[in-house]
Amino acid sequence: MTWDWSAVRAFMPHFWDGLWVTLEALALGSLISFSLGLVWTLLMRTPTRWVRWPVGVATEFVRNTPLLVQLFFLFYVLPEWGLTFSALTTGVFAIGLHYSTYTMQVYRAGIEAVPVGQWEAATALSLPTRRTWSAVILPQALRRVVPPLGNYVISMLKDTPILMSITVLEMLGQARLFSQQHFQFTEPVTVIGVAFIVISYLASLLLRTLERRLVR
Repeated sequence: MTWDWSAVRAFMPHFWDGLWVTLEALALGSLISFSLGLVWTLLMRTPTRWVRWPVGVATEFVRNTPLLVQLFFLFYVLPEWGLTFSALTTGVFAIGLHYSTYTMQVYRAGIEAVPVGQWEAATALSLPTRRTWSAVILPQALRRVVPPLGNYVISMLKDTPILMSITVLEMLGQARLFSQQHFQFTEPVTVIGVAFIVISYLASLLLRTLERRLVR
């Protein structure tokens, strides 16, 4: 077997198209995951059991079912109920929703790690609940959750190829399509593997830099 550089050159336009789709899915999926995860965490801390119970059941269900099953449900079943979205929109939401049930636990741990004295100080100052959360608790909790949240960003990146199953041509989808059309498998798949390594490494460097800045 010989390495064919002409196949690499022919594949590169497809690679760039797939790369932008992958990065878009990762960025939007992360945003949904982080936002929903915080919402679930705050809802689970409400004193009303009729709020906590449905949220707890729903998040447990999502966390304990495969992402692929959830993806197929959103893409193939929801249209039968009149809810139709593009493949990329469906994939981004599925990834974000799935991982929000994990980031929820990260936020919970970060909030519980805030010293009790901080809560007591906010109470002594008669701060409103909203002010206590926005100015005292969440800023301290968020500093603690950056490293584990960063790990989930890498996990979401590695799960983006699953979007290929609902016709989204991210990086691996582009490689598969190119390989089937040109009968060249080694070069495009190798390029994709190297790309995932590089993106993961750069993301980890960025997250470590952010972590150091927040610790100051």
